[in-house]
Amino acid sequence: MIRSRLSMLTHFKCRAGFYPRSNIERDDVPDNKVSWDTEFKKYNPPTYTSPTIKGKPWADPDIAKPDFKPKWNNLDGYVNRMSHTGNYKILNGFPLNPVGRTGITGRGVLGRWGPNHAADPVVTRWKPDHSNRQILQFIAIKRSDTREWALPGGMVDPGEKVAATAIREFQEEALNTLEASEAEKESLKEKFNNFFSGGIEIYSGYVDDPRNTDNAWMETVAYNFHDNEGSIVGELKLNAGDDAVGVCWVDITSDLKLYASHKDIVDSVLARHITPN
Repeated sequence: MIRSRLSMLTHFKCRAGFYPRSNIERDDVPDNKVSWDTEFKKYNPPTYTSPTIKGKPWADPDIAKPDFKPKWNNLDGYVNRMSHTGNYKILNGFPLNPVGRTGITGRGVLGRWGPNHAADPVVTRWKPDHSNRQILQFIAIKRSDTREWALPGGMVDPGEKVAATAIREFQEEALNTLEASEAEKESLKEKFNNFFSGGIEIYSGYVDDPRNTDNAWMETVAYNFHDNEGSIVGELKLNAGDDAVGVCWVDITSDLKLYASHKDIVDSVLARHITPN
């Protein structure tokens, strides 16, 4: 399994241009100034926390509130404030992005200060091509916010097991179970019981997400669920739901472009399937 080794190689999408869903432009951070250990006297990033997340039940309050006393680098009640990268630093009461500067401070559109935990299911099957070669495919969804193709993952609810999040998000985004009848949900549950019990953890760590800031960032655990015979998920009718606007099977190729660090995760799944044990 690949852990947070990928994190040090991918810190580009969270330093580019305007912050998502805003007109706030990031301060420029050259490659050689990303590390907090490198002096950067001219660094003067804007601060931004989206008004859309304030007061939401899934979001932290303003960090300056006197009654907000988070347990950094620990399990804080049901909220996991630990990072897959190890202990992150706290500066003047603010958690610091473990990979480095992003050109913007605050929380952006993320709910939690510090790590925001997600789970990403990589559901795969083999597809024969015209020459009878096997091509590995995975289920991708098109995000409604950026219109980029991505893994059908999402945020881990407080107290929820990460593997359960991966399964739930796949069903909501790729099969639209939020709008399914109880009978349809029960049928899917029976079909998926064995299939989703066999997931392999592929990656856990930092994600180069455009929503990251100096004080809030995305981390994920990715699982591979492989339908070797194509008889389980391979035969299902895909139906985009929740915050997805498209869903389909996608060939894993070298020129594949995906949201955030999802290409790195998918590449590691491909390497696992084509490398002899």
